[in-house]
Amino acid sequence: MSTHRHFMIYKPYGFLSQFITNQKKGGKHKLLGELFNFPLGTMAVGRLDVKSEGLLLLTTDGKVSDFITTRGKVEKEYYVQVDGAITSEAVEQLKNGVEIGFDGKKYMTKPCKVKMIDIPNFPERSKKIRDARHGPTPWISITLTEGKFRQVRKMTSAVGFPTLRLVRVRVGDILLGKMESGEVREVEELI
Repeated sequence: MSTHRHFMIYKPYGFLSQFITNQKKGGKHKLLGELFNFPLGTMAVGRLDVKSEGLLLLTTDGKVSDFITTRGKVEKEYYVQVDGAITSEAVEQLKNGVEIGFDGKKYMTKPCKVKMIDIPNFPERSKKIRDARHGPTPWISITLTEGKFRQVRKMTSAVGFPTLRLVRVRVGDILLGKMESGEVREVEELI
């Protein structure tokens, strides 16, 4: 019988994917501990940058975290709103892998799944996104098994369509579903 606890949350825009930070007192970023009274030793399984939203898994079990983030080749699916009418050529480039910068070096992303999608029904974001009056803002789905720092944002920029909004909707078989921004659910297991 495991005494570990596991959670899925809808990380809101503007939150860091961590519980403590070295930012100065009164820093502008919110931390995950503001959403729920998590048990001591809870850690985020992977990260979403401060501007990204959506499904974030938390656990007190370091082995589960390590498996999902590094060993398991677990798929992570993102719905991405991009700036401009993304072309089928750009979608193909994303699928095949694009060159991005990572740790001061060039990195070629691994092949992944990319497709155009209809506008998803997400809760409104706390910070407004420019609207379609200033040009098209379509959505695509990107599914990866890797996750370098700000990788999806770097990928869409590399093909000329910067990310306006990024929402992770799936990790493995766990779906964001109809969760509300900031919602926390305790679950039996993550894998």
